[in-house]
Amino acid sequence: MSCSSSEFSETCYFGLTSDGLIKAVFPFDAVTHSKLSKISPKGQWYGKDNGWKFPLSSSKQLLHEFRGRFLVQDDLSRWIRLLDNPLPKSPKRKLLLRNADLERVLLDGRRPFPHQQEGAKWLLTKKGAVLADEMGLGKTLTVLLAARAIVKTINIQVMVIAPVSLHSHWRNEANAVGLEIDLRSWAKLPKELSSAGTLLLVDEAHFAQSINSIRTKSLLRLSRHPRLHAIWLITGTPVKNGRPEQLYPLLLAINHPVTSNKGQFDKEFSDYKFSKNNGINNVSTGIKKLAPLIKADMLQRSKKTILNLPPKTRKVYPISLTQEESIGFNHRLELVLDHYRLRVKQGIVDSQAESLITLTALRQISAEFKLPHVSKFISNLLQKGNSIVLFSSFIRPLELLQQYLGGLMLTGKQTIQERENAIQNFQNGNNLLILTTFGVGSLGLTLHKAKDVILLERPWTPGEVLQAEDRCHRIGMKGKLTSHWFQLGLADQLVDSLVFKKAKNITQLLDRANIFDYETSLSVFFKFIVESKLYKSL
Repeated sequence: MSCSSSEFSETCYFGLTSDGLIKAVFPFDAVTHSKLSKISPKGQWYGKDNGWKFPLSSSKQLLHEFRGRFLVQDDLSRWIRLLDNPLPKSPKRKLLLRNADLERVLLDGRRPFPHQQEGAKWLLTKKGAVLADEMGLGKTLTVLLAARAIVKTINIQVMVIAPVSLHSHWRNEANAVGLEIDLRSWAKLPKELSSAGTLLLVDEAHFAQSINSIRTKSLLRLSRHPRLHAIWLITGTPVKNGRPEQLYPLLLAINHPVTSNKGQFDKEFSDYKFSKNNGINNVSTGIKKLAPLIKADMLQRSKKTILNLPPKTRKVYPISLTQEESIGFNHRLELVLDHYRLRVKQGIVDSQAESLITLTALRQISAEFKLPHVSKFISNLLQKGNSIVLFSSFIRPLELLQQYLGGLMLTGKQTIQERENAIQNFQNGNNLLILTTFGVGSLGLTLHKAKDVILLERPWTPGEVLQAEDRCHRIGMKGKLTSHWFQLGLADQLVDSLVFKKAKNITQLLDRANIFDYETSLSVFFKFIVESKLYKSL
């Protein structure tokens, strides 16, 4: 039965998608399709399998055009009723600034830094914004100062989405400004917001960089909710991999104009997808075009330009294996490959994945073969009384180091309370060594007690490298920080080279002069290759 007929059909209905759009479901017919194409504001056609999707603002015309022909599901009906009773208009900025009281001493005795006060003032002008200050500038306090000004002016709820491991930090900062917050985790995002209105604060917003992930769609649903007063995204690494498409979901959540057409966005800013031969240059071109368009809605400040922090320096340590160690290293790698080839032969894994399997195995094995050198290095630092944080992508090297050196572990195997206890013991000076994975230790934690940070190997993206280093290089640190990079073989060379190339694109997009000294780092990298004569094996 056609949905264009006057007789109601249960096979035709309007509902909400998981990301907060109106979906039109119907047995395809040309007449209904044609009428839907003329609805304003316009929707998008995703083919016969997925049908039409419309913004919530199209609901009135959809219901008028298809009254009695389409069933309206309950969740959409609820949103439409809320839309008919909109939130009060936002207070004027002058009133918000009067209520902000940004220079007032906090309940814990701290006084907000000038850059935090200015950041709060900037947020108070925005319905949707990305606070992308570099790690260590106190973004949490910045957004809470702005949120407090709004709560003192209108009756509104403040909801915070943050990883569970950061909830205690958010509670402490909220208590310091005297603000009540509704804390939610990325794992359990709600589908609805308070009927009174909600100011949504989204920490570690780069968790939503994949447009098709469940948590990204859940965040987009909240960003389109009729009871959303404003949404402020918080991330020190908005583009961890240096690619424009990673920014698209974040910009979509704040309803930025460049996201009005996904196909056009890809064509304008991510056109490297359409060119296999010149990908890197096309990425750079897209970033240069996108940067000025998002500047007004993304605040990106660096520690170098704002704070007089002690310097952070990087040192690279090439490791050469003895002949005996090389034999053991190659034997370990060959065992991994033999096991993999057997699984390919049995049809368990795809043969096309061999290069990635090989590289991952090489990285993990090389991390373990670095340990004799690294453990001696750490022992010397500990004898000097230095506090050290060591990062690795793999748990096994951390366990081996702990057996030999002691220290505190910080991994996903621990409870939140165990991690908090470890951090507190380190920060209080009860233990000088933390051994942690990048996935846990680089996530919003404060470890500024450290004098040295060691990256046993580097993760794939410059954003993750910075997240790790800047857990230690932040407000409250005393004395300079040194980041030590240990390199062994071609795997480390390859990953470090990729990190430097991606970092150059991020620098162009965020206009951060100090995010990575690309030319210096790259020259150090190639100097290492030449001096170690590894170029002969490439």
